[in-house]
Amino acid sequence: MQKLANEININPYLATFLVQRGVDTFDAAKHYFRPKLDDLHDPFLMKDMAKAVKRLAQAIEKQEKILIYGDYDVDGTTSVALVHDYLSKFYPHIDFYVPDRHNEGYGISFTGIDFAHSHQFTLVIALDCGVKSVKEIAYAKEKGIDFIVCDHHKPGEVLPDCVACLNPKQTDCPYPFKELSGCGIGFKLIQAFSINHPEYSVGMYDYLDLVAISIASDIVPMVGENRILTYFGLQKINERKRPGIAALIQVAGFKKNLTVSDVVFGLGPRINAAGRIKHAKASVELLISKTENEAQSFAFELNHENTKRKNLDSGTFREAIALIEEDEKLISAKSTVLFNKEWHKGIIGIVASKCIEKYHRPTIIFTESNNLATGSARSVNGFDLYEAICECSDLLEKYGGHTHAAGLTLQIEKMQLFKERFEEAVANRILPEQLVPHLSIDLELPLEAINEKFYHILAQMEPFGPQNLAPVFLTANVMPQNIRLLKETHLKFSLKLHDGREIDAIGFGMGNYYELVMGGKPVDICYSVDINEFNGKKSLQLMLKDLRSSESIINNQIT
Repeated sequence: MQKLANEININPYLATFLVQRGVDTFDAAKHYFRPKLDDLHDPFLMKDMAKAVKRLAQAIEKQEKILIYGDYDVDGTTSVALVHDYLSKFYPHIDFYVPDRHNEGYGISFTGIDFAHSHQFTLVIALDCGVKSVKEIAYAKEKGIDFIVCDHHKPGEVLPDCVACLNPKQTDCPYPFKELSGCGIGFKLIQAFSINHPEYSVGMYDYLDLVAISIASDIVPMVGENRILTYFGLQKINERKRPGIAALIQVAGFKKNLTVSDVVFGLGPRINAAGRIKHAKASVELLISKTENEAQSFAFELNHENTKRKNLDSGTFREAIALIEEDEKLISAKSTVLFNKEWHKGIIGIVASKCIEKYHRPTIIFTESNNLATGSARSVNGFDLYEAICECSDLLEKYGGHTHAAGLTLQIEKMQLFKERFEEAVANRILPEQLVPHLSIDLELPLEAINEKFYHILAQMEPFGPQNLAPVFLTANVMPQNIRLLKETHLKFSLKLHDGREIDAIGFGMGNYYELVMGGKPVDICYSVDINEFNGKKSLQLMLKDLRSSESIINNQIT
């Protein structure tokens, strides 16, 4: 630990944190703090990549019409924007298609294939979807339409009959990194194409802003290639050269350089809003806009849809809580499955996530769509939701997803049986500790260790995300001063350090701890370290995650 601290000139606390993350040598630290594009893997290591590039080149040579087809969420729309914008710079016979969430649902639709056929498209590049669309792609083949599938969801037992299936999660795919986003796989496709056709390689890395937005918003692990792509993608985002992203940053009210967290909570929901409330085509149009005026028009539209979305999901969440609280079986269950045919299809995933925050158990929220129950599922940390859903697959019309999130449809009359089977599957698999919210603490830290250099080094550890989360520190036995309750919701106080400095701490949504800290007794705090900017002044600030009475732990030890 001390050796690493000396080699890279950091304090022993940060060196300890790095070693815990597997960064235990000078070379490892160099790669961690200074990611390089040269460390990206050769895209041709991905199964079927050579086939995909060959078919795309053939389509361009023969002047075929190419349709870029993508999902309606952030990952899908950024994927479509990336591939469409790249190809359209040198090839005119191209268009894009995003399915309607409400009428077509997730994935490749027969309606979308009929659109491609009626408009004479002979090659479809499917992004962030397609790996489980076996029937739909067979239907397309009958109509003379070839598919290149770029997907990162778990494949089923049978793969679609397509020209190329680009998905690192295939068991026989030798690609070294398995956790790319859908847009990340789209980027690998254009990277491979530009390697074989260097005349089209100019400006390829300009698309990393879109890749970074997809990685951040799709909550994929922030390690390996994802961390490299996001590191450079954030730089592109903050250059604000893409009119659509610049306009989105403006309506979101950001003045500073954006972090991953800003993308997740500021940009992602606005891009998602169009597909949730109306149609995701507007999101793609925003991201491929060429002029400032055009981009601003789409950004204002998305911002308006996002406001509507917030109002909708707040009301639906209240209704969901009421359904749970009035049902004794649901209160004591290991899972939550709710159905209401009136709920808006575009916000059920958000409501599922909010239910998990409150009840901390695997949750599926269903509504009615096209005479079927359509659900959005979310999981708690460590529990494989997808496997539990697979155990009920005989009841389902369609399903797909990841370990922590999935989508599914079934006949409404099978809903009660599904609830029982899913509860059984969860109850048989889930561990008691997975049903209890927990906070992972990286390090116990004296407040005196926190200074501007400490924060500066922390900031260089970004981008943070799953499997590379922002560090959470514990400091025990501190005495809050200048305690305030902000807007009856947020807690703020200051802490006096032994070296005479003061540092502020703020806990958003932690107003319920006000009486505890007003008790005049020491507390233990968990927090991350950030910079607060106010009236042009910058100061270090602790972002509280949790706190407890210092006496409570002492009493527990005594008993």
